[in-house]
Amino acid sequence: MTTTLPCEYRLRQAVLDGNASEAASLAAEGLASGVPPLTLLDEGLIAAMGEAGRLFEAGEFFVPELLVSARAMKAAMTVLEPRLADQPRQSAGRIAIGTVAGDLHDIGKNLVATMLRGAGFDVDDLGVDVTPGQFVAAARAGADVIGISSLLTTTMVSMRAVVQALEEAGLRDRVKVMVGGAPVTTEYANAIGADGFSDNAGGAVTLARRLTAMARPS
Repeated sequence: MTTTLPCEYRLRQAVLDGNASEAASLAAEGLASGVPPLTLLDEGLIAAMGEAGRLFEAGEFFVPELLVSARAMKAAMTVLEPRLADQPRQSAGRIAIGTVAGDLHDIGKNLVATMLRGAGFDVDDLGVDVTPGQFVAAARAGADVIGISSLLTTTMVSMRAVVQALEEAGLRDRVKVMVGGAPVTTEYANAIGADGFSDNAGGAVTLARRLTAMARPS
């Protein structure tokens, strides 16, 4: 006798497999059969992206696998979002993320933003070529953490400008700053006064959790 797994577990697997159409179909099936949307989110999507991050850090997943999993999660979220709007949900934190002024690269930033959403964060994606003033505005709007990305050595200096702008605005002691991107290192993050650095999307989620806990002391 074959036992069919609950829809949320099949949804989790579809996201891990990077099957976007199956993920969207299972999200709709779950809702139609009465599975609470928060259950599909927590036990399906968030659990899947958490496992994807773990597999990436273990060297069993690579960037292409993360990207297709992220695409599948987005497809399912499109189905779930209308039903989630009315559901009370405890956010993991609020993060504003963007690529610094002068830099138009967004693949890494987009992947980190998707992973953060999959981990339960509210994410304000500021896009690319983001000025220090835009990051400051996001901090004033309530972001717990500012995420700054740069792919070019020539635009890394803009990361320091963002930290300085937050200091000048009197916001630095309230908001945490995390940085990442191909040319960025832990040493550079420390030198510009950032609170943390990650060189991959899974690590960024772990770092964001730690920094959010610091920004929201109990």
